[in-house]
Amino acid sequence: MISKKLPLYSDLNVFLTIIATLILIGCLFVYSSSSVYALETFGSSFFFVKRQCIGLALGLCALIAGRALPLSAIKRTAPFLFLGSIILVLMTFLPTFARTIHGSSRWLSFGGFSFQPSELLKITLLFYVAYFLDKKASNGSISLKHFGIFAMLIGTMCVALLKQPDFGMTITLLLTTIIIFFCAHAQVKHIIITLFGLAISAVFLILFRPYRLQRVLTFLNPWQDPKGSGFQIIQSLIAIGSGSWLGTGIAHSRQKFFYLPMQHTDFIFSIIAEETGFIGCIFLITLFVLLLYFGIRIAHQLTTTFNTLVMLGFMILIHLQVVMNMAVTTGLAPTKGVGMPFISYGNTSLVCYLFMIGVIINMVHETRISLR
Repeated sequence: MISKKLPLYSDLNVFLTIIATLILIGCLFVYSSSSVYALETFGSSFFFVKRQCIGLALGLCALIAGRALPLSAIKRTAPFLFLGSIILVLMTFLPTFARTIHGSSRWLSFGGFSFQPSELLKITLLFYVAYFLDKKASNGSISLKHFGIFAMLIGTMCVALLKQPDFGMTITLLLTTIIIFFCAHAQVKHIIITLFGLAISAVFLILFRPYRLQRVLTFLNPWQDPKGSGFQIIQSLIAIGSGSWLGTGIAHSRQKFFYLPMQHTDFIFSIIAEETGFIGCIFLITLFVLLLYFGIRIAHQLTTTFNTLVMLGFMILIHLQVVMNMAVTTGLAPTKGVGMPFISYGNTSLVCYLFMIGVIINMVHETRISLR
């Protein structure tokens, strides 16, 4: 019994150490990448890193909440939590509450406080998918009726996100759902139906929205319009190439001087590559690989199907976003609004990720109790 406990807790300690390291790296490079823009726009080079620290403080409160919430209550209310999150996303279409940034209505504003409901949707989606597949494990199969209800809710989520518009988040959440289904050994017909629907929808959305088609064309040849649609990705590649092996030095980026847009959010990896070089990039990638490794180790030691699927879902979601963010910044994928977890600036995302960490600690604690 003791031998079962020790690996789980040692894995958790390493896991949390990696998270803490990523957050520290994030705060450092949020400051480094945003300092010039913040000084020119808000009169203080510390503007964004101060806000990130406020997000970190709120995130630690969210972590404590995730640790304290009864997992049985989360599982029991998972469908309602997911539905509530969809309603919050739909509220971004109401002018009274909506806040538009860079042409997208992804934020809600209440009394001066703003947050992005799609970040909350990530968590509740994973709870709902784990709840749905856990019922399948208990009943032996999923009826077409129940799968239809599930698909209808997922479809509503996708429509709501696409109307904001947030194509990157839509693809991320759909891929996460499909991978969890695969990990849970769901029926092949359900996976095929979902993949077919995803492929048809993606083609339709790209062809019938000119700006999405333009992003694909820019991805294929950014040098066709170097001062227009290809400007951002070209500046990102210049930043990465300028880093060479050891980088230009922390806080010595040249591209942050208004050459590279969104340098502290979606393209923060480009600044990290420029300032720390190939060695720094390998170090950051290694941290995320180790996070995935220890996350999967923890998932396999949890004692309930629901907890295991939630843990796997967290790891899949986080690392899909990491891969997509790096792919965009290196020109391997069309541009999307996907930040790097724990690294990019964003209070709502940091709070939600730390809530996930609190839930993970909670699940490990529950496993320890069950092993007594």
